Amino acid sequence: MPGWRSIRGRVAVVITVPICLLLAVAGLAVNGRAEALGDARTTRAEVGLSLRIQALVHQLQRERGLTNGLLGGETEFRPPLSATRKRVDTALRGMRSESAVEDVVQRHLRRLAGIRAAADRGTAGQAATLTFYTGAVNALNAVDPVAETATGADRQLRDGLAALRELAAAKESVALERGLLNGVFAQGAFHGRAYIDFTEVRATRVAALARFRQVATAPQHAALEKAFATEDAERATAYEKHAEGAADGSPLRADARTWWDAMTVLVDDLYAVQQSVGDDVRDRADRLSHDAELALAAYLVAGTLIAALVAGLAAVASRSLTRPLRGLAETAHDVARRRLPAAVARIQQSPQDPAQLLTPEDAQDTPDARLLGGAAEIAEVAASLQQVEHTALQLAAQQAGLRRNTTESLANLGRRNQSLLRRQLSLITRLERQELDPDALAELFELDHLATRMRRNAESLLVLAGQNPPRPTAAPADGLEVVQSAVAEVEQYRRVLIATVEPVRVRGHAVADVAHLLAELIENGLNFSPPTEPVEVHGWYDNEDDTYSFGVVDHGIGMSEADKARAGALLSDSGEEALVAAPTRFLGHLVVGRLAHRLGEGAQVHLFDTPGGGLSALLVLPGRLLAPVEDPSTPPPPPPAPARPAVSSLLNGFRAGVARAEARNPQGASS
Repeated sequence: MPGWRSIRGRVAVVITVPICLLLAVAGLAVNGRAEALGDARTTRAEVGLSLRIQALVHQLQRERGLTNGLLGGETEFRPPLSATRKRVDTALRGMRSESAVEDVVQRHLRRLAGIRAAADRGTAGQAATLTFYTGAVNALNAVDPVAETATGADRQLRDGLAALRELAAAKESVALERGLLNGVFAQGAFHGRAYIDFTEVRATRVAALARFRQVATAPQHAALEKAFATEDAERATAYEKHAEGAADGSPLRADARTWWDAMTVLVDDLYAVQQSVGDDVRDRADRLSHDAELALAAYLVAGTLIAALVAGLAAVASRSLTRPLRGLAETAHDVARRRLPAAVARIQQSPQDPAQLLTPEDAQDTPDARLLGGAAEIAEVAASLQQVEHTALQLAAQQAGLRRNTTESLANLGRRNQSLLRRQLSLITRLERQELDPDALAELFELDHLATRMRRNAESLLVLAGQNPPRPTAAPADGLEVVQSAVAEVEQYRRVLIATVEPVRVRGHAVADVAHLLAELIENGLNFSPPTEPVEVHGWYDNEDDTYSFGVVDHGIGMSEADKARAGALLSDSGEEALVAAPTRFLGHLVVGRLAHRLGEGAQVHLFDTPGGGLSALLVLPGRLLAPVEDPSTPPPPPPAPARPAVSSLLNGFRAGVARAEARNPQGASS
């Protein structure tokens, strides 16, 4: 037993480390508050810049609409156009100090003077002019700092910025529609792609407003609804419906000036809503900045006080904990190394009710008197330690019961679903036999396929619960039939390419499990490969090992080495711990592992990287699961499958098996 000085020194070290950690945590907290303060100030400045950018965008949108109407033949737009151009120039001069905006002006608005002059002369193209202004507006919206602002963890600020961004997109769509139909009404009909552009702009507006409503507050939502409920907005809606009826290029009799005035009121109302949302966001950023300043000061003061207090307490504690520490440590070691693990193991392994397995020795909560040593604090620690032990035992018992109940619930749910799906499949089969309409029959086939997939999911539940008996099969089935049965149970079955499958007969008791296992592997390949890439299935017989192998090859995203290692562990694990600890995205691998385990010794599943990208899975069936082939000389009838260079470079047995299969049977089947 170490002496007084040694124990005291160790206690000092043990107490010093938490103090240092506490100071480090306090420093991180202060640094976090400082970063929050910087983010709030940055957000406040960027929201102000965003509102100035949107003021420029608002005037450019007005100039775009008036110019388009002028080019359409409405000369009365000249006076308001001249005034709008002056406001645009004033806004541009105010943005010269902003480097990001100045870059956009140089790249997208340097031809503004020429476009204006051509419009005044009447020589500018209407579509090209509209494209020029729209490109400039889009460039300004893209440089808007609201889209890039870091909002931290404040939900209200994040939603406000999102609402401001979506409202800008909706307003641009309304303004673009105003300018587009302004020219159309001036010309009296749709020409070229004008009607398609009109419908696309309206769709963009509807989508942006829908996203705005998802993040806007109740007052912001009410302001938007008020903007769309005015007489001018309703008049504009009537004009839109009138324009919808002229998709065939028929003449449009509409007053362009009335349309312009109505839509201008709507755009101005939306701009007012946009400014209101911007003010709300700026106020929120100001409030967050103020709160961050107060929090930073409070953290600094609290950190200093806590450090001083902990240092004083450490000095006192180091003098009062030295004598009984050894006895307490021995008891803690005994609990951690012997008593608690033994009791937990006994509870988890017993089939009895876990609560009945807690013995009086496990439940004792009186501290050992030898640990008191005259120190009440140590006695309380000892009592707490034993209470922790008792609580851990209770939790272990509850966990064992919970696992048992979860497994039984999964099994019960799977059996119920399985029974209902069997009845549903039987009903669908009867309907298919009675239906004569080809279209209705095709829909019934799709429903049949969907129900089949649902049945596989129900069986997967039972497999995970460890209570799913194999589906009965009267006789052995051909390997190609097993593969086709598996393909029928996946969603994107049209993407599955059944390549060369050498003749084989799978014994009846294993047919359902093999088909289910292959369906899980094929489904995984389909989910993690591009929709244009097929998933290939191969089958070949290995005379040396007396085994038959099925290969599933995809050309998708593949798996990292860590994920492959985890998946491989699940493929070879059949215990309950894997079900509890496995992430949900690996449950398919766990189902495959359970099915392979149920097939018995010799049935294995391996994963390989597909050269060029993707993942290949290999299912090996031992000879005891195979039945003699009735007529091995008869090859499958479908046409030859195309060459797949990725398969030819798989690892060792997989590569050799595919090569032998293609050499023995030059024709394959495709699905």
